[in-house]
Amino acid sequence: MAEEHTRTAKAECIFCRIASGEARAEIVHQDDVAVAFRDLNPQAPIHLLVIPRRHIGSLRDLSDNDDKLAGHLVRICVQAAELAGIAERGFRIVANSGREAGQSVDHLHFHVLGGRPMRWPPG
Repeated sequence: MAEEHTRTAKAECIFCRIASGEARAEIVHQDDVAVAFRDLNPQAPIHLLVIPRRHIGSLRDLSDNDDKLAGHLVRICVQAAELAGIAERGFRIVANSGREAGQSVDHLHFHVLGGRPMRWPPG
């Protein structure tokens, strides 16, 4: 029963559908492990999302076996910032985990934001 629920969740997950090519997105980078694409509702002049191809609900769902994946995702965030031309000036990487933090899609993702000065605190 749990396996069926997982399959249904993945089939309905927009980020899983983008990663598999079933849903359209403006992809800026992809490899066997991750996909980076432009956010449809940008919160900065440059707003990219970096996701693992494998469905992982949030940061809390990473396991000890995912250390290499987590490092790879961060490297892809930096590469995406470089491709977008914001790496030298500065950029922000954000990962929301849970509803109160603002996570709106239950698939681990990193926001890469830049193209304007960022304020602190962010929340």
